[in-house]
Amino acid sequence: MKKFVILGASLIALSACADSPPVPPPAPPKPAPAPAPQPPREPDQCGAADAQKYVGRPRTEIPVPVLPNLQRVACTTCPMTMDFNPRRLNFLYDAATGVVKEVKCG
Repeated sequence: MKKFVILGASLIALSACADSPPVPPPAPPKPAPAPAPQPPREPDQCGAADAQKYVGRPRTEIPVPVLPNLQRVACTTCPMTMDFNPRRLNFLYDAATGVVKEVKCG
């Protein structure tokens, strides 16, 4: 019986010295997917980029147009023609507040 106790103690001592299985190195991170290509932007033919300064301001500050057929001021809920003219500058304002919400070509 004493031999079994010594043998058991020896096995326990030897198992403590045994190497654990190697841990594999972490996988390299996958590269982030490339962003989807954006559709080509139409050139700013109406000057909407310069007129963005009116967004958030009262519609009374919109300048009087030099060429009325190339500028439109309408409320966001008002009916308007849907013909698209890339050279026409549209000022869209909130009917309740009179504040310009959007400036765009069309």
